[in-house]
Amino acid sequence: MIAPQAGFSSSYAQARVRFLEGAAAAGMAIRSHNHPLTGREGETLAVDVALDGPADAERLLIVSSACHGVEGHCGSGVQVFATHDAEWREHARAAGVAVLYIHALNPYGFSWGRRTTHENVDLNRNFLDFTQPLPQNPAYAELHDLLLPPEWPPGPQSVAGIQTYLAQHGIARFQAAVTQGQYAFASGMFFGGNAPTWSQQTLREVLRRHARRARHLAWIDLHSGLGECGVGERIFAGRNESAALQRARAWWGQITSVYDGSSTSAQLNGAMWNVVYEECPQAQYTGIALEFGTVPITELIDALRADTWLVQHPQAPSALQETIRQQVRAAAYVDDGAWKAQIVVQSRQAMFQAVEGLAASR
Repeated sequence: MIAPQAGFSSSYAQARVRFLEGAAAAGMAIRSHNHPLTGREGETLAVDVALDGPADAERLLIVSSACHGVEGHCGSGVQVFATHDAEWREHARAAGVAVLYIHALNPYGFSWGRRTTHENVDLNRNFLDFTQPLPQNPAYAELHDLLLPPEWPPGPQSVAGIQTYLAQHGIARFQAAVTQGQYAFASGMFFGGNAPTWSQQTLREVLRRHARRARHLAWIDLHSGLGECGVGERIFAGRNESAALQRARAWWGQITSVYDGSSTSAQLNGAMWNVVYEECPQAQYTGIALEFGTVPITELIDALRADTWLVQHPQAPSALQETIRQQVRAAAYVDDGAWKAQIVVQSRQAMFQAVEGLAASR
C-alpha cells in the first residue's frame, strides 16, 4: 500500500500514468477509449477503464472520476490509491464483487483544467433525450449577462446586479439558478449541450461492455467542490424512489438528497446517473456522488464564472489567464496532505460499505 497522499497528481498526464501503472501491476483488465483531441501537454487523452474481478460478476461496483474534468485531481488520487490497496482488493474479491474503475470520464477537462468537456458541456447535465424539448431555466437567462460581463474582473454593474439578486432571492436560489443546468446559452455556465457529448457516448459504451451482466450494481462517482473543506458528502444519485434511497442509507449511513433539500447540491437537469437505467435495466442500482468540499460556494461559482469568461476571451492577458486557471484548480483541488488523506480515508470507507451492501443484496 502507498501513502494516501501518494496517489494524487499535479497533472492529468501524471495521473493517467499512475493509474495505468497501478492497474497493470494489480493484474486488472485495462481498456482505453481515446479522445479525439490532445491534452495541455500534447498528451493522449482517454477514458481508461480497469476491471478488478471477473467480467461476468453478478455484483459490480463502479468507481469513477473526473466527470467534471478538473475535479479529476481528487478522484484520480482515490482510484490510484485503490489499485495499490491489497486489503481493499482482497475484501472485494472475497465478497464476490468486481470493481470497475473509470478513470477520467472527461479527460479533456482534466488535462486543460476545466470543469467542462471540449464541447463546453457540463457532463453531469448532458444525460437527456435530445429528441424531446429540453428543460428551461429562465432564472439562469436572467443572470447570464451578470455572470459573464464583458470585462474581468467584473465591473461595478455586474457586482451590484449579483448582490441584488442574492439579497432578493438568497444563496440557495442563486445556486440553483446558476448550477441546475441550462440549454439556451452554448457559451454559458453549466451548459447541458444540444446533443450527447463524446464522454456521454463513451460512458454508454463502457457500461454496455462491462455492466450488462450485473444483477446488482453500485456506483460511487467522485466529485469535489461543494461543502465543508475535506468533508465528503454522500449525495444520493438515482431516481426519486424510496426503496433505492433506503437501500443507500442502509449501506452508507447519512445520505443527503436533492429531492428533500438536504444536499448542498441543487436538483439537476440531465444528471449522469440517468444512464444506468437506460443501459443496465437488468440491475438493481444503488449509487452516490461522493462530494468533497474545497471552498465556499460563492468562491466556487466565481471561479467557474472566470473560467467560462476566459473561454469567451482567449486573448486575455497571460497573467490574468494564469490567475483564473489557478483559481479554478483551487476550487476543485486542495493541494494539502491533510486534505488528501481525508479524501482517501472517507472514499475507502464508502467503497468498503458498497461492497458489503452488494454482497448482502438478494
